[in-house]
Amino acid sequence: MASDAGIRRARAASAALFLTNGALFANLLPRFPEIKSDLAMSNAGYGAAVAAFSAGALLAGPAAGALIRRFQSARVAVVTTVALASLIVTAAVAPTPLVFAATLLFAGASDAITDVAQNVNALRVQRNYGRSIINSLHAIWAAGAITGGLMGAGAIALGVPRAIHLVVAAVLFCAIVCAAYPYLLKGPDHDDHPSARDGGTARVGPMVYLTLLALVVLAMAGATVEDAGSSWATLYLRDELGAPGAVAAFGYVALVGFLFVGRLIGDRLVDRYGDRAVARAGGMITAVGMGIALAFPTVPGTIVGFAAAGLGVATVIPAAMRTADELPGLRPGTGLTMLTWLMRIGFLGAPLIVGVVADAVSLRAGLLSVPIAGIAILALAGALLTARSRR
Repeated sequence: MASDAGIRRARAASAALFLTNGALFANLLPRFPEIKSDLAMSNAGYGAAVAAFSAGALLAGPAAGALIRRFQSARVAVVTTVALASLIVTAAVAPTPLVFAATLLFAGASDAITDVAQNVNALRVQRNYGRSIINSLHAIWAAGAITGGLMGAGAIALGVPRAIHLVVAAVLFCAIVCAAYPYLLKGPDHDDHPSARDGGTARVGPMVYLTLLALVVLAMAGATVEDAGSSWATLYLRDELGAPGAVAAFGYVALVGFLFVGRLIGDRLVDRYGDRAVARAGGMITAVGMGIALAFPTVPGTIVGFAAAGLGVATVIPAAMRTADELPGLRPGTGLTMLTWLMRIGFLGAPLIVGVVADAVSLRAGLLSVPIAGIAILALAGALLTARSRR
């Protein structure tokens, strides 16, 4: 076991991974509307291109566990982060919709592996701490996404070309993650996992798999809300509500901003009330907040609606990850890997569905996926831990 000082440094290094992962792709997101316009894509074509990111993640997800076992989570996280940064720059200068989609496909593959690796490392740090820290680390991811979104909005407002903006962002965040690498926890990642200590002898019954399925759908609902902010908020505010480009970017910034706030206070809330109660309250906030924003569409109201959605789903994915990682009888890391991989179906399907509905009816109708996801969270939160079961 690492020393107390070493664990604190490992937590800071893990936070750097989450910050970088949130910031890199968020720098590209405010540029999506101009890329869509420059490449003359329809809503459905744009939705399909954006969905390529999730398709790549879905295809690559199963490889994450094998790569982590072979090369360890710290090394895998850093290498795939550098690959992601390079692919984001390539996507920004793609000359055709096909190249744009293909680049996002490989970027999604890199991001999926980074996601599993950084969470494996973070949960290992959490086990050394002996208390919940995973929400605060996911809050750092949201802080990175806010930073990236603001960098993108600022670059647009200042007229900085896409290529220059994203090369600078890539170099900056690659430098951060490389500087953090020496302080990440090294060695085998699952020797201290509860399933490793009991020798993997616990029986895996049908309820374990049913619980895992519920957790996957719960995480997909959270992913649907996050994708609505990243893929469609800027476009909806700009094209349907007439907001200027720099203002339109604040739909996404509001969502990730309140995602950050919710995760920052999330560890204390779930320690006191349990993941289940917090997720149910969040599902209600998401459904009501975004439902009202869509019923009475204005630029300020929509930004507030995305903020409510971000606050509502803040703890959902970290809670689902923690619960899946602790399911009895599964091999160490199996529950987390399966959930993270299958959750990508939500990121894959959401932009496609919203894009098709947007072309057939309107983008406002497509964004009904957000309050529907809030209702799904309310219905499925029972799969999460209560305050008593976490003790």
